[in-house]
Amino acid sequence: QVQLEESGGGLVQAGGSLRLSCVASRRTLSDYVMGWFRQAPGKEREFVGSISRSGGSTQYADSVKGRFTIFRDNGKDTVYLQMNSLKPEDTAFYYCAATGSTMSTLSDRYRYWGQGTQVIVSS
Repeated sequence: QVQLEESGGGLVQAGGSLRLSCVASRRTLSDYVMGWFRQAPGKEREFVGSISRSGGSTQYADSVKGRFTIFRDNGKDTVYLQMNSLKPEDTAFYYCAATGSTMSTLSDRYRYWGQGTQVIVSS
């Protein structure tokens, strides 16, 4: 099974940018559709975006569309979440997830999860 590890979180001011990385091990990342989800304190986990195996297709939550970009480098077994124009409401733990199925916005479709990386956006 694939193992996932996120990095790149931190504290940033509103309007700033961060790039999260998710590195896969034990299995080739290109075998999986990848998703990014986030969970803020006291809230349910929510879909951020997903990317197809080739990287040719992406989908985003309305709340991040136009600000966040997902891309992947299968040669490095890494998927990225570029976050621009960050807002305080983007503060959350961010998780990458992998599925052997099709692209989905539903968290229960993703079988493998990383431990998460925290993003804090100050106003």
